[in-house]
Amino acid sequence: MAHVRTLRVKGLMEPISHFSDAVVAGHTLYVSGLVATNEAGEVVGAGDVVEQTRQIFRNLERILDEAGATPADVAKVTIFMRDVAQRPLINPIRQEFFGQHRPASTLVEISRLVRDELLLEIEAVAQLPDA
Repeated sequence: MAHVRTLRVKGLMEPISHFSDAVVAGHTLYVSGLVATNEAGEVVGAGDVVEQTRQIFRNLERILDEAGATPADVAKVTIFMRDVAQRPLINPIRQEFFGQHRPASTLVEISRLVRDELLLEIEAVAQLPDA
């Protein structure tokens, strides 16, 4: 049995490069960087960091569901933002998504993302519950 398996999740846009939506290695779920796109690849919330954050967490929820995990299983998130001054705007969405759970987190300001309309990208690592 393979120790690594890839996930392609219904409802997410087709990857634009050679990667998977997520990879399960042992009991760890590694989620590729998520951006605010819908299944058709259209940017959701262009120019609106709050709506983009909501869309990213909707996409993360799909991946967690597919893997049999919940937001409480997320151990670490890394957030790449084009403007870290907007961090206070996304915190309420993070709190809504994670509830009382507080995963480890890194925030990095960057100059660009894969598309100019995108304001942030979030990747995650989760520990899967025992089967």
